[in-house]
Amino acid sequence: MAGRKQSKGFIELEWVCPNCESRNKGSKKTCESCGAPQPDNVKFQRAAEEKVVTDEKVAATAKAGADIHCGFCGTRNPATATTCSQCGGDLKEGKARQAGQLLQAAPTPPKAVTCTNCGTENPGSAKVCKECGAPLPGVVGRPALVQAVVPPALKAQNKKTNWLLFGGIGAFLLVCCIAIVFLFVLPSKSVQGTVTDVYWQTSVPVQEVQAVNYSNERGSPPSDAYNLSCHTENEEVCEERTIDQGNGFAEVVEECHTESEQYCSYTMDEWTTIQTYTLEGNDNFPVYENPSMASDQRVGSASDEFTVTFSTPDGIETYSPDSESEFQQFQNGSTWTIKMNAVGTVISVEP
Repeated sequence: MAGRKQSKGFIELEWVCPNCESRNKGSKKTCESCGAPQPDNVKFQRAAEEKVVTDEKVAATAKAGADIHCGFCGTRNPATATTCSQCGGDLKEGKARQAGQLLQAAPTPPKAVTCTNCGTENPGSAKVCKECGAPLPGVVGRPALVQAVVPPALKAQNKKTNWLLFGGIGAFLLVCCIAIVFLFVLPSKSVQGTVTDVYWQTSVPVQEVQAVNYSNERGSPPSDAYNLSCHTENEEVCEERTIDQGNGFAEVVEECHTESEQYCSYTMDEWTTIQTYTLEGNDNFPVYENPSMASDQRVGSASDEFTVTFSTPDGIETYSPDSESEFQQFQNGSTWTIKMNAVGTVISVEP
């Protein structure tokens, strides 16, 4: 369904000077640390600390549109300017900054940042060192910034470390797999066991068609359902988007739309188990009940369970054969070789 948009105001962004790596407020057209002008290919980023602009003049600037870089000297000018503030050139020859991109939230800044110039520890949100005034490294987690400041030698070292890390994780997983196979799959010992008891249990369900009621099921009902009662529930889903204005600011917009979901209550005629006939015994010949049924009834899928008990030098062990034909091989008093895993569970039995 059609949604609605609501502006929640503007926030100031920041940009990183490619000359000295200092972080600057989005409204600054030259670097506050080294004085270099902002190039037209430098992207704005969201700041770690954001506040909605309350000053009306600043908000008007944010609404004005994308800034223009002079085609002659590269100076950044506001969207409302017609001539360059630096060289006086006609801005019709200029290049407007990109706008309209969705910006991701900035990573959480570290608690402290160490100045690479003097070693002083500064708050994680600081842009310059409180001791020497040198620009501080950007927030960890911004790929473009990290790529710009990491020397090639360190990149190679990091790449090697990553391979070592992946290799270590792979080796750990391999060891875990081998341990699981050793503990649960591979036999660790064999013992001789004598069959002292066998047990079987069979179950035969009888079913008949009955009306089954379903309540508030999501989605469309089955085609053969009856006694239908459906309703639609609406939910408003909202999401905040931060949109780059191309001038050092971003507009925070809340976009909402309505999602509808149908819920239905209905009745279905289904085969339902009304009674289960169970038989059991301690011999090698399982028997399945053959119940009498009415014309509107049927026999469901029968199930069975087999257990063989062995006496071994280490105590009593039990084994569950997979089929009736296997179960019938275990005659009372017969001797078998029982293979067990490292945790003491029977994994196979051989004559």
